[in-house]
Amino acid sequence: METYTPKERLARALTGQTVDRMPAVSFTQTATVEQMDACGSSWPEANEDAQKMATLAEAGHTLVGFEAVRVPFDITAEAEFFGCTIKAGTKEQQPSVVGHIVKDMSDIEKLKEYDIDQGRIAVVCSAIKILADKYGKELPIMGSMLGPFSLAQHMNGDEWFMAIMTDEAFGHALMELTTDFNIAYAKKMAQNGADTMVIIDPTASAELIGDEFYEKFVVPAHKKIVDAMREEGVTTVLHICGDTTSGLNLMESSGVDAISVDQSVDFVTAVGKVNKAVIVGNLDPVNVLWNKTPEVVKEASKKVLDTNSGILAPGCGIVSKTPTKNLQAMVEMAKGHTY
Repeated sequence: METYTPKERLARALTGQTVDRMPAVSFTQTATVEQMDACGSSWPEANEDAQKMATLAEAGHTLVGFEAVRVPFDITAEAEFFGCTIKAGTKEQQPSVVGHIVKDMSDIEKLKEYDIDQGRIAVVCSAIKILADKYGKELPIMGSMLGPFSLAQHMNGDEWFMAIMTDEAFGHALMELTTDFNIAYAKKMAQNGADTMVIIDPTASAELIGDEFYEKFVVPAHKKIVDAMREEGVTTVLHICGDTTSGLNLMESSGVDAISVDQSVDFVTAVGKVNKAVIVGNLDPVNVLWNKTPEVVKEASKKVLDTNSGILAPGCGIVSKTPTKNLQAMVEMAKGHTY
């Protein structure tokens, strides 16, 4: 069988084509404290500075062995861009959204004029350019962003879940704003060199809001993003937290190339629930990758690999205190698995 570069291998694997072996990648956040100490670039500065962000992303490749580079490391830049209050992160903890900005239609109207080249999202795009210039011919360059439903929830607060059920016009208006923003942001990342786009939409779960509202508010938004990325030649991966088993068919209906599932989903069952989308996952980032030994990581990896389906990856964002040796164990198992 032909041997592929990491870039070719991942692109083929995500689109269901034959590959020589399993890609060794993480579609969710990759940074750890050990990587920070090794490369000299740490949170929170690495969330704000393009060169430091690129340096830390690079450590996932040079230190751990991931066959891709990926930014950013958190999911607050989008809400911050629109003016939400952010609680600053630390070297070990990511920033979080603590203040919301949208209460009614008039607030949405005020936010429609924005400059995609401003704020921390511009920093992410610059980091992608740095990484693409250095690694773009050989490695996949992954961009990631908070999806439109979860961004709307960040902007509206917990009232958002009731709003989509009681005020459909408001719900659609806010989703239109966030979806248009996501498309513009994703296109900017693609123009700067991203060839893979990961949509992280943690609260957009059919388990949480029900099939009816997922189909009404989430599927059309994700489809618009996927279609825009397909025009750019960029593959798409969708990650939603929790047990998404029952909603996998709805997730796939947006046209995404791959669906990332977390540790609460049975991998084999997930593969059987979709028609074409590639299933990605689903090593437990806490109870396996962080808190266990390399031997346990290898055993858990083998269970996924033995299905001979999908792509081995963490089930959610890597915990910052995860030992490098555990991540290397997962990488070793991936690189050793041929089809």
